[in-house]
Amino acid sequence: MDELPIGRRVAYWRGRRKMSQQVFADRLGKSKSWVDKVERGVRRLDKFSVVYEIADILQVDVQLLLGKDPERRTDALNCIDQVEVQEIRAALERYDSMSAYFDAAPYPPPLADMRKAVNHAWLTYQYGRYGMLTRALPKLLRDAQAADAGYGGDQAREAAHLLGQVYQIASSVLRKLGECDLAWLAADRSMAVAQRADDQLLAGIATTRVCNALAAMGRARPALELNVTIANRLAPGGSNDASPERLSVYGMLLLQGAMAASRIGDSATVDDLLNGAQEAARLLGSDQNHYWTSFGPTNLELHRAAAAVELGDGGRAVEVHQRIQEPAFNALLPERRAHHLLDIARGYAQIGDVANAGEMLLRGDRLAPSEIRCRPIAHEVMSDILRRTRGAPPSPIAELAEHMGVGV
Repeated sequence: MDELPIGRRVAYWRGRRKMSQQVFADRLGKSKSWVDKVERGVRRLDKFSVVYEIADILQVDVQLLLGKDPERRTDALNCIDQVEVQEIRAALERYDSMSAYFDAAPYPPPLADMRKAVNHAWLTYQYGRYGMLTRALPKLLRDAQAADAGYGGDQAREAAHLLGQVYQIASSVLRKLGECDLAWLAADRSMAVAQRADDQLLAGIATTRVCNALAAMGRARPALELNVTIANRLAPGGSNDASPERLSVYGMLLLQGAMAASRIGDSATVDDLLNGAQEAARLLGSDQNHYWTSFGPTNLELHRAAAAVELGDGGRAVEVHQRIQEPAFNALLPERRAHHLLDIARGYAQIGDVANAGEMLLRGDRLAPSEIRCRPIAHEVMSDILRRTRGAPPSPIAELAEHMGVGV
């Protein structure tokens, strides 16, 4: 990409934006013939002002058009295309709603289309297809922001609700892939938008995204405090109902609080919060997916095992894993199962059972390859397995390590 003439780079990004030459020309205030000549290299782009205008219309960093960004590759550490990261960053830096306050709002996409796109993005995430999701996120963010800025009345609340969900999706996948600062920014935006959507439960689940990003940045104590504070506000009882949606969000706040507590070694608080989540799961009665939480009795056990790993008690994590009912576990979506298997791989490694640790990684890779191949923590586990394996590792492990770009 860096070696292509600038006209070819313009054509590439115009194509990525699903924009015809005519539409692009109209937005640029040029003729279709002018665009065609630029893309074929017949006409030179020798004015920086025009290049910057093109970059703005195509929503890319101008350095990409100038061929000065050497990052057009997939990073071996976290499997994320840095061009896509920059696109997501650019989309997060947009303030369409503020611009609409002063000027005419951008033409909003139909809300029915947005609902379908957001649901598809959630499923893409919960099936662990992170590469596909990061490629789709920049456009989804721009469309959701345009909808939020462009609708009024009753439709404004739905548009805000959809934008809040898109920010949460972005935060979740960025955190998994090691882009913690961007994950925190997206999560923080989701909390602000949830207030405009006038949905306390959306704000509650947005809180868990913020806290996950904080914990990933080494800020586990404020993450714990915020999770518990909002959980107390949303707890069923008094004026709060005990709907499945509220139980799910409340339960997830407690689970994420437990994870934050485990990061700081506070086992008593971990137990207390897990017990509270257990009661919420009991009242809920089954594994459900309200507000895309996957909350229920099985997910509770997955978090119980994960907290044990964070506390350094791999043996306890393995015990929890072995008592989880297989049919209930298999009913969960791939991301949840693969994430758990990665946690259990860490647990086995903690007790010195590198053979079973490797087997857990292989099982997780069969379910959702991106969860194993693309997460920095999985790379750490694989490095530990290779280092502690006597002689050559089994061929499946060696092959997976090669795919992950991990050596001894």
